[in-house]
Amino acid sequence: MTQFIEEILLISGSYLLGCLTTGYYLVRWRRGEDVRTHGSGAVGARNTSRVLGPYGFAITYAGDFVKGMIPVGVAILLGFESWKVMLVLFAVTAGHIWPIQLSFRGGKGIATAMGGIVLFDWRIALTFLLMFTVLLALSREFTLSGLLVSALAPLVAWGWDHPKLIVSEIAGLAAIVLIAHRGNIRMIYREFTSGRVGKH
Repeated sequence: MTQFIEEILLISGSYLLGCLTTGYYLVRWRRGEDVRTHGSGAVGARNTSRVLGPYGFAITYAGDFVKGMIPVGVAILLGFESWKVMLVLFAVTAGHIWPIQLSFRGGKGIATAMGGIVLFDWRIALTFLLMFTVLLALSREFTLSGLLVSALAPLVAWGWDHPKLIVSEIAGLAAIVLIAHRGNIRMIYREFTSGRVGKH
């Protein structure tokens, strides 16, 4: 029973930690503005950089990345089973995407998810990085490359011999990241059908 309570508390706490979106509070502190009124309307590193420049990108990405690492690291230290560690990562990423105190309008989850994946299985994280680098070099499309890597995440996990349950959980994690990027997906689709992808 004690372990069950620990698991519930950590999963719940992970969601609440995820709600502390770095970009939103950084822009509030530095400019007194809501970063969601700018650019894409998200609170992630790319949109924060539209307001605060490169340092805003760096601080926001680092903050959201570490935010994903913290609860996953705690879960590993507490000896959680792998599938429960993935639930913790899902919770902190969901908190980032749908923060309760911001009316469920947060970021898009990639940095937070990657922070947790690095601790969960560094091989998966390294594979993602290599795939992203190759896709970016070929397509010259930052967002498209990230979305393709997200879509292929379950195959990467399967390729590293993770059990079906873990692969399914990573598929779920990838799904919420893709849902958070639905506006980008629609835009890329329009550009693709008009023949503009790769031309900017």
